[in-house]
Amino acid sequence: MFTADGRPSDDDPRENRPHLGDERLTIAEALRHLRLTLELKCADLDAEQMARRSVEPSTLSLLGLVRHLAEIERGTFRVLLAGEDVPRLYCSPENPDGDFDDAVADDRVVAEAWETWRAEVDFSTRFVETVPSFDAAIDDPDNKHGSGGGEMSVREVLIGMIGEYARHMGQADLLRERIDGRIGQ
Repeated sequence: MFTADGRPSDDDPRENRPHLGDERLTIAEALRHLRLTLELKCADLDAEQMARRSVEPSTLSLLGLVRHLAEIERGTFRVLLAGEDVPRLYCSPENPDGDFDDAVADDRVVAEAWETWRAEVDFSTRFVETVPSFDAAIDDPDNKHGSGGGEMSVREVLIGMIGEYARHMGQADLLRERIDGRIGQ
């Protein structure tokens, strides 16, 4: 949240979180914190600003990040962890970077991206709340999820998701600063 002059306010939804939680709560809160950061970085932007590219020839934009992270949430939680057979959202063999390349300045595209991302986050959140054990092993034999292939624990997958968001929040910070100079939060 920000004041009228663009400075960060004291009202930050990421603060006052539990600090003495068990593993499940700690990991869930870390993901929640990073997801809230994405929303904060994109707050109050119009479609043109959301789709604005970083620098040529890159297709990196905040809208692209929202779409990309929806794609990653789906691939990680629905496909890899829950074993669902669902199609990709934006990318295909013919358009492997569709999450970024097709992130265009259109109010409908922005609204759809947020709706999709929130639906995937809701699924992911419910999954983390109900998975019996973070020790459970899952298999990614063909390395379709960037795991290196083979078995890994649910815990390892979740830590990988935290790393994915953390990398992209650095990009989001720079993209937002380029758009209107807003930094922090």
